[in-house]
Amino acid sequence: MDRGNYQRGGGDNTGRGEHQIGGGIQQQEVVDGPPQSSDVDVGSLKITEQSSSSLPDTGKIAVESIRLLANHFPVRFNPQTIIMHYDMDIQHQPVTDKSEFPCDKTGKKNIFSAVQLPTGCFTVNGGDDAMERSYDRVIIKPVAELQLSKLSEYLSGHILQGMALSLDYSVLALPKPMPVLKYLKEYLKEPNEATFKNNRQAAQVALKGLKVGVIHRHTNQKFVIKELTDLDTHKITFPLKDPKGKDSTTEVFLVDYFRDKYQREIQFRDFPSLVIGKGNKINYVPMELCVLVEKRRYPKEDLHKDTALILKNISLAQPQQAICEMVQAKDGPCGAITPNFEIGVDRNMTCVLGRILPPPDLRLGSQSRHHVNDKCQSNLVGKSVVEGKEIQRWALIDFSSKNDRDLKRQVDVFVDKLKDRYLRLGINMEEPVVKHFTHMNELSAVGKVEKLLNDVVNEAGQKNKGKLQMIVCVMESKDNGYKYLKWVSETKIGIVTQCCLSSNAYNNAKDQFLANLCLKINAKLGGSNMELMERLPNFGSEDNVMFIGADVNHPTGKDSDKYPSIAAVVATVNWPAANRYAARVRPQEHRTDKIIEFGKMCKDLVDTYAKLNSVKPNKIVVFRDGVSEGQFDMVRNEVLKDLVEAIYESDKYRPTITLVVAQKRHHTRLFPKEGNVPPGTVVDTQIVHPFDFDFYLCSHFGQLGTSKATHYHVLHDENGFSSDRLQKLIYNMCFTFARCTKPVSLVPPVYYADLVAYRGRMFQEVLMEMNASSSTTSSVSFEQSFYKLHKDLQNIMFFV
Repeated sequence: MDRGNYQRGGGDNTGRGEHQIGGGIQQQEVVDGPPQSSDVDVGSLKITEQSSSSLPDTGKIAVESIRLLANHFPVRFNPQTIIMHYDMDIQHQPVTDKSEFPCDKTGKKNIFSAVQLPTGCFTVNGGDDAMERSYDRVIIKPVAELQLSKLSEYLSGHILQGMALSLDYSVLALPKPMPVLKYLKEYLKEPNEATFKNNRQAAQVALKGLKVGVIHRHTNQKFVIKELTDLDTHKITFPLKDPKGKDSTTEVFLVDYFRDKYQREIQFRDFPSLVIGKGNKINYVPMELCVLVEKRRYPKEDLHKDTALILKNISLAQPQQAICEMVQAKDGPCGAITPNFEIGVDRNMTCVLGRILPPPDLRLGSQSRHHVNDKCQSNLVGKSVVEGKEIQRWALIDFSSKNDRDLKRQVDVFVDKLKDRYLRLGINMEEPVVKHFTHMNELSAVGKVEKLLNDVVNEAGQKNKGKLQMIVCVMESKDNGYKYLKWVSETKIGIVTQCCLSSNAYNNAKDQFLANLCLKINAKLGGSNMELMERLPNFGSEDNVMFIGADVNHPTGKDSDKYPSIAAVVATVNWPAANRYAARVRPQEHRTDKIIEFGKMCKDLVDTYAKLNSVKPNKIVVFRDGVSEGQFDMVRNEVLKDLVEAIYESDKYRPTITLVVAQKRHHTRLFPKEGNVPPGTVVDTQIVHPFDFDFYLCSHFGQLGTSKATHYHVLHDENGFSSDRLQKLIYNMCFTFARCTKPVSLVPPVYYADLVAYRGRMFQEVLMEMNASSSTTSSVSFEQSFYKLHKDLQNIMFFV
């Protein structure tokens, strides 16, 4: 059950035999109180924890209060109801008799029933493909009983409110069902002939894992694309069993099989076929006979500008009405099904009272105090950065595929504008040491990129200018070679790169574009763009504090276990500004959420902090992203243990640790009376856990759609945070993000960890492409040395 959907605050018990969920917005006293603190044994050490870090209090700091509606719909239920849970295993095989248990009346795997069902083996109607099989064998096993009386006892023991249904709404672009060949042509933006001749790997990446239907026979079955065949269709053979029932098989050509059995003459014989099937069963089917049927998200970068505009306009609409319509729909939660379980859902959203936190004052350039505007955005006009890194040695590579006078003039104009904008931020920027003109084809292979960068570096060295500080790359368009450029520059060469599009850089580059470019460059080189005027809350002048962010980037569901998950850990290396980060990135087991070497990476970062500051941090705050509530115990008991064992040095060094999980992937929406949720809005009553330390914080200004707050859960706290101090700490930190002048939606340590993990995923893709033909790809992709950053970049923010 989603603990985030429990509610802290008002309500009462009403009705006979029912638990009524609803009520006001006031904070209620906890009846039995939260669980007591306990000691957790960590090897030879012990750390004291308060179960899931119990709620210390509710926050009080606010510029003003704000009344909100949350998409949590109170649920009432009969505590005497017992819901039966069954497991259903469908085994596809031919049988001869029928049953009174049709598949369309049950689920595919899990069955939840208000009444007891017969268990055992059944033969049931197999449905669509009668030509292939007549019936299925079904095994139904009891799994568990959900006694709602237990839920009622739990809820009534701590609050007077309880369970709620959270119903969300989102807008996505989904491709229409279409023939596979048409999809490939549109997705790859080139004729299929060119794709299969020049880059068959691109077609495989585009198709692998998608679901298709077939048109050569009557069936509604869907099949997963496992891969493309290595051979062209006209060369493919397979063993066909003797139709007369003999054990012998005959090797037949695929094109002959489809001509003889289905009267289909295959036209695109020089194309590969699809390998499709369920489980271990494999079938070869020519592409022209397959149609995409899966509702898969369409990449927004591939949307036509008109389609993108339509999607943008739809997202601008408030989803509140759509959510309410779904609740009241006949086939929705208030429809005919839930009454069978004696469950009812209130049709009205929950009213909550939020608080708007005051924004911090910032320091830009001088020591003077800078106030943010109504949108919590800073204005860089006429202002300089706190600490600028002078650029004396840099190069510019233009990939515009031409080398004429007009282009050189555009490059000169761009360089002058960039230097001028950098100077207006209070930083000097010299002329580039090297201006190199080439074309986008130089990004087509890792070897070409490495040679190009080495040539530029050597050219700068011949001019006795020393090692380059940075390379600016101006590209015609977004390109697959971007990841080659980043991997070579950040693991081989050791020079940060800054990429931009020629459409933005040339032809009257806008001031805002130039300012953002300068902010990113200064941050990458170790500068400080802006800092908080006041010290972060909860810490004193004698403290040395480190903030750690951790995230794991998983391969897509269609990728096999030869693709590792990528773990990233970042940490602040300066105090009290706490706005510069070092990063560590490593591959680990496929789709593993636990960061396997978390302690080791944190120990490395603590030592880096000590090297740069001549003292180790005495207080550490860890922010973890990408874990669900079902994984909280793993994070608290295993990840925290790993951290403590790695960095504690008996009684010599024992920093106090706070562990917070930040969740963006939740479904809670907050709706004000009109407009969008203001930045700084925090909700810590009513729709949060009854006794755990959690809250929702909307720290950013939303320009499109409805802003989604981040849900923060405190799993462990040795630093004694109150609700006010932690909420203010996180909100203030959101103003320190290096590459923009407004607060971001996610606390920066987690935001940066996400960027680093994504960079690691790009490195992994480079490795897989380099070893596409190698049989050792599986083991090589987990090799740590491939992901190791160049020593000159390990402790700077190369990733922003």
